[in-house]
Amino acid sequence: MKRNNFLPRPDRRLFLIAGSSMVLAACGSLDKLVGPPDAPQIYALRPTLPPAQTSGGKVSWALTIQKPSAAGNLDSARIALARNGMQLDYYAKAAWPDRLPDLVQTALLAGFEATGRIDAVSRDEDALQSDYQLSTELRDFEARYATPDGAPNVAVTIIAHMADTKSRKILANFSVNLTEPASANSVDAVVQALNTALAKAVDQITQWALALPPPTTTNSTEADLPPPPKPTRTPRLPDIDSPRAP
Repeated sequence: MKRNNFLPRPDRRLFLIAGSSMVLAACGSLDKLVGPPDAPQIYALRPTLPPAQTSGGKVSWALTIQKPSAAGNLDSARIALARNGMQLDYYAKAAWPDRLPDLVQTALLAGFEATGRIDAVSRDEDALQSDYQLSTELRDFEARYATPDGAPNVAVTIIAHMADTKSRKILANFSVNLTEPASANSVDAVVQALNTALAKAVDQITQWALALPPPTTTNSTEADLPPPPKPTRTPRLPDIDSPRAP
């Protein structure tokens, strides 16, 4: 077939210009399409606990602290917020260093230790022997916005139950419901307010728990065994003289 010499040859400069335009257009969004996502800012949840108390005296019982239970929106490492009392969301590019229940469990453990009134306190996962077991539930732990641009209030609600470790029977209940104003509409201010509210909640829970009476029974193995039976004496039959021979 004879080549058609009348077709215009494409101008190489057009390809170069078009290719350069595509590269320039993509420069503004290329960093959003490739590479790892932006790492969130990590915020510490470290409530400032009050100093050790000099009143009340030490308790003689041992305590284990269970990991708090929480709803799905709070069982997370993200920092929660609520809008208009109905819409739940999270702060973008902000997170706790661990899941919230783990951090609250650590705060409770540190709170009991800071009182100086209990020597035997541990996490439930440590599987150590104890007399009482503290379980908690996180109902609220978020910033609440009444207006989109205003400084929010933070809400912290913790329900606590104290149970006998041996019988698993709940002996006492306690609830903490606190609100704390944030100084500004910023994640930094919200985290500071949450730390303040959590410190107050931990202080109230520790004071309530340490005021409980000591357990009435011990959980030792020897106490679980029935008392040994008393030794029985076999009655001695009276001596019978054999008849004498005549």
